[in-house]
Amino acid sequence: MTAFNSPISAGVSRRSLLRAGLAGAGLLTLAACRSAADTTASAAGAATPRRGGTLTVAAGIDFTPSLLFAQSANTLVQRLVFNTLTRYDDQLKPQPELATSWQLGPDGKSITFKLREDVLFHSGRRFTADDVVFAVRNLQNPSRSSQLRSTAATVTDFRKNGDHELTLVLAHPVSNLFDLFEFMIIADPATVEDALAGRQLIGTGPFTFTRRNPGSSISLGRNDKYWAPGRPYLDGVEIRIISQADALLSSLKTGQSQLSYGVQGKDVAALKADPQYRITPYDTGAGAYYIGVNVTAEHVGDKRVRQAIAWAVDRDRLVQQALGGYGLPTSAPWPKSSPAYSDANAAHYTHNPDKARELLKQAGVDRLTLPFAHSSDPGNTAVAQILQYDLKQVGIETVLQPTDSPTMQKQLIAQSMPALWTLSHGFAQLHPATLAVSAYPFNEAKNSSRFTSPAYTQIVQQAWQRPDSDSAEAKVLYQQITDVLLDEEFVIDLAIAGEVEVAAAKVRGATLNKFNYLNLDDAYLTA
Repeated sequence: MTAFNSPISAGVSRRSLLRAGLAGAGLLTLAACRSAADTTASAAGAATPRRGGTLTVAAGIDFTPSLLFAQSANTLVQRLVFNTLTRYDDQLKPQPELATSWQLGPDGKSITFKLREDVLFHSGRRFTADDVVFAVRNLQNPSRSSQLRSTAATVTDFRKNGDHELTLVLAHPVSNLFDLFEFMIIADPATVEDALAGRQLIGTGPFTFTRRNPGSSISLGRNDKYWAPGRPYLDGVEIRIISQADALLSSLKTGQSQLSYGVQGKDVAALKADPQYRITPYDTGAGAYYIGVNVTAEHVGDKRVRQAIAWAVDRDRLVQQALGGYGLPTSAPWPKSSPAYSDANAAHYTHNPDKARELLKQAGVDRLTLPFAHSSDPGNTAVAQILQYDLKQVGIETVLQPTDSPTMQKQLIAQSMPALWTLSHGFAQLHPATLAVSAYPFNEAKNSSRFTSPAYTQIVQQAWQRPDSDSAEAKVLYQQITDVLLDEEFVIDLAIAGEVEVAAAKVRGATLNKFNYLNLDDAYLTA
């Protein structure tokens, strides 16, 4: 192994980066993954941090404790109460968090971490290598429903060297190893079952869990023993659950809330010119709207019907009307920042109702009626209604089935979705193999569509079981994965849309990580 503890030059390859960690003793600068065009936020950064105050965050969907270790519709709590081993910067280069440095073995089959020695859990217990061992094993547990379970399962052995050095031994190299460490929160082993039940959350993060009123609010207080010197600035955080879009918007306008990532696109557009708010789009591509198809259902088992649906949708109208213009119409899951992205793939399907009707005719279908599930929150309901209209124009009637978000998540995991559904997926914003081995809609081993293909599995495994993610060989594999997705259309991608932050002008320093974990280490309220 070769140790590396100095800043990385701009020209270093991602593979070289994985072979060496960055030193991280002292205070971390937690950079935001934000749009470069957000000049307002850049200007605001010149303000002097101010200590004190409680930040109120408005969320449209409640936190689901049983999905604490999975990517779900509300991931605001994870990075407030907990920390991760590493965190990505805007270029997907891992930076230190609870790990100060790391070394990847020359064969890509082991990684050795040096850990911070000054970290305490909220209970007062010191953080050690044993907590990392537990965190990995916790994600390996099928009952946690973690999308990164496959990557966690490649860890076959743990070798400790004292309390603050740990080597993970892998069954084989993986291209998305640091996606795991960005995702994996470090929880207290003794209270993890209480955490999953929503009774208490004990981590090492900047805020401590105070109370939770299901369906209403979550209260957090400042962790006075946080390992980052002088952080957090805020005294506390109050997360208010406001399921109605109008009420959420009103909460921001009246000052009852100061920050939200749940404002509908059309409302964001209306607030954009108001100096009382700062609108910050996150261009990481962490969310993508799609139509999922259960290929075992009647009619949609024929890929010509699925392709017809892809041609029937007016993606441009969807982005403008439902997302307020904040999104990229696309046929493929990849954001522009991904090494798997290409303009040709994004434009593979356009709005062509005539082509849709012709494919339906080839499949022997004149008119049909299909169940169409969607999350019952206002944003997803608006998306479903637009899609319902488009499909009706080519002879596909749909019966909308509004469903609460936790139930839909469970149905995705259990492969119990109806013929059609619409949601948003993540994971394409990371290393491309992560999408196809982790995301429920795309997982090659077990996906929500019940789609199986030996060829798809083989390509995905080849892309995943390699130590690099941006070589020419890797990009050939990504294109082969995309070719399968565009042909089979068991997931019909519609638009890439990252989170849009709406903040009162006095809010500074809030950021999201690549999994939309809210980070308020550096956040503060101006006078």
